Order: sequence, then C-alpha cells, then structure tokens
Amino acid sequence: QVQLVESGGGLVQAGGSLRLSCAASGRTFNRYAMGWFRQAPGEEREFVASISWSGSSTDYADSVKGRFTISRDNAKNTVALQMNSLKPEDTAVYSCAVARGVLPTRLVFEYDYWGQGTQVTVSS
Repeated sequence: QVQLVESGGGLVQAGGSLRLSCAASGRTFNRYAMGWFRQAPGEEREFVASISWSGSSTDYADSVKGRFTISRDNAKNTVALQMNSLKPEDTAVYSCAVARGVLPTRLVFEYDYWGQGTQVTVSS
C-alpha cells in the first residue's frame, strides 16, 4: 500500500523558517517527480513546488520563489521543503504528492499519490 507521510509543520512567527519532510513507502518513487501543494481554508489547492525524479530540475510558484527550496533524497525515498522568510499568507495545510511523470509539474491531475498533509501556521 502506497503511503506518503508529511511531518515538520507547526506554528511559527512571520519571518521564521520551517522544514517539511515527506516520507514515501509502499513502492519506490525515485523514478517520478514529486511536488508540494498547499490548501488554505476556503481556498483551492495551490501548487507550491515540484522536483524532477533526479532532483536536477525544480519549479516554484511565484509566491514562494526565493524563499522555499524543494529537495529529495532518493536513497531514503523522501522529499523536503525548506521554507524561509515565512509570511502569514503561507498558512495552509501542506501536502506532498508523487507525479506519474519524471519532470516537475504544477498540474494537480498529473499526481497519482497524495499525503494527508501537515498544518503550517504563520503568525503576524
């Protein structure tokens, strides 16, 4: 059974940092792109960042570019999201996902597996 488990969320003040981690189990994902999405209350799911199967190519939403960094460790079947200079508008549930292709993608329908998410709250 495929399982993605996120960790590292929490409450932080504006300007602070958090590091999210996503551990995949049930199969090997090192041949597929992975991504992070977020969803705030009352809002649609929003693309945050994506990384290719090798880690050599990444893509970021304009709203997080320069502040967030996505990375992966294929040996450990994990993907991470380092979030710096956090803003109150970054508050959301963050979920990781595994794409069916090898290149970064922003499209929700191109992801096959999703985690349950971890809450990130940024206070002003």
